Amino acid sequence: MKELLLVNYNIHATERVRINGREGFRDNDYYYFIISSSNKEMIHLEQAALAYYLAEIGYNHTAIPIPTMGNKWFVEKDKNHYMVFRVSAIQNDNQQSHGKRLAEFHNRSATYSYEPKEISSYGLWKDLWIKKLTAFEQKIKYESTSHKNKYYRLLVDIFPYIIGLSENAIQYLQESETDKRFHQSDQGVFAFLRYENHLFNPVIWTDNLVYDHPTRDLAEYIRYQFLNEDFNRKELSSFINEYQEVRPLSIFSWRLLYARLVYPIHLFDLIEDSFSGQNADWYHAELKRIVKKQGVFEKRLENFFDWMNVDYRGYDLPTLKWL
Repeated sequence: MKELLLVNYNIHATERVRINGREGFRDNDYYYFIISSSNKEMIHLEQAALAYYLAEIGYNHTAIPIPTMGNKWFVEKDKNHYMVFRVSAIQNDNQQSHGKRLAEFHNRSATYSYEPKEISSYGLWKDLWIKKLTAFEQKIKYESTSHKNKYYRLLVDIFPYIIGLSENAIQYLQESETDKRFHQSDQGVFAFLRYENHLFNPVIWTDNLVYDHPTRDLAEYIRYQFLNEDFNRKELSSFINEYQEVRPLSIFSWRLLYARLVYPIHLFDLIEDSFSGQNADWYHAELKRIVKKQGVFEKRLENFFDWMNVDYRGYDLPTLKWL
């Protein structure tokens, strides 16, 4: 890969580095990473536009794509396409509170004046969730007939449960869309595919960026916490309170947040990954492990509004009675 940098970018890499599990090279003051561009071109270009904007507003640890000497964004090598990303600084400030840092990220990225088309899910959750559920139902039906192993037997057994959760979330979201109790903090922002603690990582990776409602990141962080054996509800409450000190949540936001937690995205992610994976035994064990955690997840979701000190009865925020 050193040759790719030299021939196409005239970059003389001097040192190998590994950051966030990704291998790259260092050349004087910059870090370079060669990343496969497997998505369609417009997705990469829209993510690139977000990355450049983040760098402009002070997020210098964002990986920004750079063009070749021939002014092209993509490089072909061994019939694969790649993009080269440059990072000018490595982030090592872990002092600021997590909630405030995420709220500031959302506030600052909300000033972006263009809504992407390919990487935006803003206002589209209901349609996307319905399409995902339908597509997975068909795919599992097809795959289970040609892969008669214990993973698919378990998946077929538990998929009615996943359908039930999904339909509850879609119905909740549909009802929430009629709620007019929203404000400026409900505008679209830069977000991450599945947020855990990305803003504390040394690098903001461009291929993790999306455009969406800010509760996407909050819900995915909470989901990650709910599934974690070391879950600490006081820490989660502090995280939400610190976030709201900078960027208060509307009633509409709380409804979106709750709906997203009900929708079993973590199960869909595992199933989607299994479609391209070969190790049925591993996926069987992982699916079994996650399903086992669902009871704990649902119990934590049942107590969520109480833990966050949200007056859901006073605000007329519905909750699912089966939890």
